[in-house]
Amino acid sequence: MIEPVLEDLGFRLVRVHITGGPSATLQIMAERPDGTISIDDCETISKQLSPVLDVADALPGTYRLEVSSPGIDRPLVRPSDFEAWAGQVVKIELKELVDGRRRFRGTIEGYEEGEARIEIEIEGQGEAVIGLPIGLIAEAKLVLTDELIRESLRRAKKKDKGGLADGSVAPDDIEHESKEDK
Repeated sequence: MIEPVLEDLGFRLVRVHITGGPSATLQIMAERPDGTISIDDCETISKQLSPVLDVADALPGTYRLEVSSPGIDRPLVRPSDFEAWAGQVVKIELKELVDGRRRFRGTIEGYEEGEARIEIEIEGQGEAVIGLPIGLIAEAKLVLTDELIRESLRRAKKKDKGGLADGSVAPDDIEHESKEDK
């Protein structure tokens, strides 16, 4: 129910994350197709999503809606993300073991034949490019490095839009109540 609202506004969904507790947080990460988003964009998204979530009674009880950018050390969620951020360092956690490992850190080489391709250091063997099946990736996130900061600043300057220089924005936190709490 979130993605159509974002698409109508000209954004794409990056991630939805729900944290529990007595007052849950529903975190929506979004961006324009060019990777930018401004604070005003986050506010617009929040105002458009709030009534949709309230009508659908998406989460029981009180919850906080947080709309934000993916930030510099963004999660990678689509095959195209591995192409767009090739050359950057990534941490990947898999849903299950592959060759006795669940966690990998390396330089992104791209995406090919259903696999995220990364160059890793194999102890005693040197560097090797491996493919990790995209369906096995539980989480992939860019690692904050000087090179990533330089690349993010270069992209922001090139786009020259309303996002902050580091590609991130402050979250727009708004308390919401479900129908049951009203």
